[in-house]
Amino acid sequence: MKLFALVVLLGLSGALHAQKLEKATFAAGCFWCTEEAFEKLGLPPNAVVSGYMGGKVKNPTYEQVSTGGTGHTEVVQVTYDPARISYEKLLETFWVNHDPTVKDRQFCDAGSQYRPEIFYHSEQQKRLAEASKAKWQKDKPFRQAIVTPITPAGEFWAAEDYHQDYYKKNALQYRFYVTGCGRYARLDQLWGAARAK
Repeated sequence: MKLFALVVLLGLSGALHAQKLEKATFAAGCFWCTEEAFEKLGLPPNAVVSGYMGGKVKNPTYEQVSTGGTGHTEVVQVTYDPARISYEKLLETFWVNHDPTVKDRQFCDAGSQYRPEIFYHSEQQKRLAEASKAKWQKDKPFRQAIVTPITPAGEFWAAEDYHQDYYKKNALQYRFYVTGCGRYARLDQLWGAARAK
């Protein structure tokens, strides 16, 4: 009987812990690169998923989204435990891993499907995202204005399996793409020492 009670208690504890998980969604250009940036935070396996948000087509494919005609942008959705990592920390990672001075492009990728954006899932996330944007607008190490929008989250569509963990599964091709696209060079130019934090 005591063993049964312990199992039930552990089960309830796990269920309560699972209920504390929240979602955060960010668009920062190519989702391969964005996924890599967030996975460096030491989140659990499968906590960062590449996908699409912000469009009108249901269950879009990469081929559809890449034309720029669906209204979606490439995003990553992060499932996180606020007791272990804060939304503010996720926001910090987002800002220094994209170019907030441009619309409808990131680095060598042009089109609305690469637009940067913060998609908030609650009023608290909206408030924190706006405060974070205001802070960087004041303290940014570059002259241009920050134009990254903050909008309500829509339906998230996970990208095809071959896009998940692309930077790990196709390391050579990924490095060639990132270098050729000038992503890190531009990020270092924009953010400087802020990227090292």
